[in-house]
Amino acid sequence: MRKVFQQELREVQERLVEIAELVEIAIKQATTAFATSDVVLAEQVIDDGEQIDQLAKALDELTIDILARQQPVASDLRLMVGSLRMSSSLERMADLAQHIAQLSRYRYPESAIPQGLRKTFAKMGEIDVEMAAKLVSLLREQDQAVIDEIRDLDDALDELHAKVFEKVLTEKVQASGPTGVVDATLASRYHERFGDHAVNITKQMNFFLSGELE
Repeated sequence: MRKVFQQELREVQERLVEIAELVEIAIKQATTAFATSDVVLAEQVIDDGEQIDQLAKALDELTIDILARQQPVASDLRLMVGSLRMSSSLERMADLAQHIAQLSRYRYPESAIPQGLRKTFAKMGEIDVEMAAKLVSLLREQDQAVIDEIRDLDDALDELHAKVFEKVLTEKVQASGPTGVVDATLASRYHERFGDHAVNITKQMNFFLSGELE
């Protein structure tokens, strides 16, 4: 029975990694579509979101089933509870990637990024993609050091988010009209929330590794 349980724990971890890998692909494609007004790529991100939703739902069902049958304790219980919360955050990160892609699709063939903010959003996109890649590494290797790296990236993302709100008040961005200002505000929020969910996952992983709640 213990062998079966350990195999089930490995399967939970593997499924989390699989979902995180798909989230990494989604945010990479979404930020590229947003930067280049690639409507085909944007549509792909939107269409692929259903797969991530289904995988997250299946993982939750598996986890609940294991909890009911095995009644784990200590670190095993923390992993089970944490996996439910991490899959929820990963699903939400995929949703945010879709939202970014949708902005690109709505404004096609025009760009959804107002003049004066292209470099800022390019950097925000790079950070989101890097955070997603590090999440894959964290879930696979369970390395405490990666937690700090993700949180440092989130701090940098928060700074850029604040700068966007400063820049939307400038004449250069205001000249794009109310639509451009709204797009920039929404896009910045989506990027920033993507980072917040990544940090939520690091909190769950830290709880699993150390047993300490933050």
